[in-house]
Amino acid sequence: MLASIDLELMRASMLLETDPAAAARLAGAVLKAQPGHDAATLLLTTACRRLGDSASAVDIMEALGKLQPDAALIQLELGRTYAACGRVAEGISALEQALKLDQTLVDAWSEVSKLHLLAGRTGAADAAYIKYRRLAGNPAELSDAYRAFDLGQLPAAELEARKVLRSGGSPVAALTLLAAIASRRGDDLGEELALDQILAQAPCDNAAREQLAQLQLRQGRTEEALKLIERLLVAQPRGRSLLILKAEALELAERPAEALRVIEDLLAEHPNDADLFVIAGNQRRYSGQTREALAAYRHALELQPGNGLAYWALANLDALDSPSIVETLQQQLTAAAPAGYDATCFEFALGKTLEDRGDYAASFEHYERGNRRARAAFHYDATANTAFVHRFKATFTRQFFEQRAGWGSPAADPIFIVGLPRSGSTLLEQILAGHSQIEGTRELPHLPALARELAGLPETAARYPENVAALTRSDVGALAQRYLASARPHRLRALPRFIDKMHGNFASLGIIHLMFPRATIVDARRHPLGCGFGCYKQLFSAGMNFAYDLGELGLYYRDYAALMDHIDSVLPGRVHRVHYEQLVADDEREVRRLLDACGLAFEPQCLRFHELERVAQTVSSQQVRRPIYTQGVDQWRHYERWLEPLKAVLGNLVDEYPAAFLRRR
Repeated sequence: MLASIDLELMRASMLLETDPAAAARLAGAVLKAQPGHDAATLLLTTACRRLGDSASAVDIMEALGKLQPDAALIQLELGRTYAACGRVAEGISALEQALKLDQTLVDAWSEVSKLHLLAGRTGAADAAYIKYRRLAGNPAELSDAYRAFDLGQLPAAELEARKVLRSGGSPVAALTLLAAIASRRGDDLGEELALDQILAQAPCDNAAREQLAQLQLRQGRTEEALKLIERLLVAQPRGRSLLILKAEALELAERPAEALRVIEDLLAEHPNDADLFVIAGNQRRYSGQTREALAAYRHALELQPGNGLAYWALANLDALDSPSIVETLQQQLTAAAPAGYDATCFEFALGKTLEDRGDYAASFEHYERGNRRARAAFHYDATANTAFVHRFKATFTRQFFEQRAGWGSPAADPIFIVGLPRSGSTLLEQILAGHSQIEGTRELPHLPALARELAGLPETAARYPENVAALTRSDVGALAQRYLASARPHRLRALPRFIDKMHGNFASLGIIHLMFPRATIVDARRHPLGCGFGCYKQLFSAGMNFAYDLGELGLYYRDYAALMDHIDSVLPGRVHRVHYEQLVADDEREVRRLLDACGLAFEPQCLRFHELERVAQTVSSQQVRRPIYTQGVDQWRHYERWLEPLKAVLGNLVDEYPAAFLRRR
């Protein structure tokens, strides 16, 4: 008899999903033979609930709950049954009782999260969902996809994840993996699409919400990100990573004092957290508080002698000057995890320290090893940019612009500084920001965001920028207004002109000219070997994926130069070019020319740019706080013998640079 009951219950359980009526009949038959059987009662209740007979299910479960008040699974099913009847408060009470009895009930955390959300208790809902995600783990059906992702086989990982998604299994987990794949590829649109789908299905998935906030910050959507972060903090008021994210958002929202307060509050709670001291040091450095920044970095090393990022920050500030520092760095490099980020930081710190000591051979060896480590951490296709430049040149012809003359906004507010990193662009920004009519902002991400939107998902991206030709006059005008609206929060002083110094905006010069035919465009140009080596010896905080291999760096510079030459040919005189070497040699002459290109009168304070008090969130934040100095102009020549891979790709651009420079004087 017992074996027969177990068999019937197994059959009922198997039918529950596909035929709840049959499952109810089988469970009822078991209860007729053995009244009060717990498993049969649970099956019957669940079947009734799925058949829409919630009232009967409630009666059964309430009676069972009274008989067995300490049975967690019965309380779980009672909570589900109340929820099916719309009795939210009673459902929450039953589910919380189930969790008191058994904290590991994964489904109970998920169900109570949904009911808290229905009751308008967002914080409680999010907190419960966090517990659910921690307990749920990764579904086995995605194991092949996870394995491919871990091996860097992104197409295979995506294929497996989409199979699971199409089958209807574990949609949130599959979408989470797709969002991670898109993030690894740098596909912001695909990442945001996946995250939005996750939050539509699981509104309390705060891991997705946090990732979305990070994405929005990358795109400069600070107000949107701050709203998400505030919701995240309701569930985890003192969440360390969330408060760090909030500080980053406040910094980007031009609220540095508030950002620093957030980090200082965290430090009060976590006085031995070395990473927090590094973050505090960065914030101090950006604001020009060098002494305080140095103290923060050094304290981080007192707490954690192996903190590579703190050493790299000190190296950037020329503060690694003790006699034994090279030996110390070597010891820390040996002790660091071979594949860890600290090891990469130590390689770059050694490169910089040995460079300062004039040991260029050893210095380059460490720069090279550091770049190899950094390059191994991401996917980058150097040929994609070359293909883009070919499409750019085919699209943005002289005829294209002539046919669209007069389009866009009449506003001349933006001053776009484009070029490559380490080309003197931050120096130009600081000089211009000293003018009474110009507001210095930061590297605004709004144009790249518009470009990504026009490009669309990866499968359509190859149609950009050709698809710009389909934009109407009103479309272009609307894009210009969107850009100005996005930039407005950064214009705290409401001056007539403002600077957008996003290096990669050279790739958007076609759409820039369409949107703002009266705006100023400045190309910051430097000798290709000087610029290239300046990038190669810099460990960037994010992006700049072209900079960690000399061959790829040379190809990127060639593409940039080819695109700029094309703009010069189809829009003669549209771009004002400033050569770093000439700016250093004769700053007043070049600043007068620059301001004339902006349509503004010369103001002497522009030459005293180093006295300007403003946040400078770039790797050049210290250089622009000092007067122009000539020592670094030809520093790359000490390394020329090791730059052959860069020279080979640059080709004629190296030999022709002086001639091109002289032609434009």
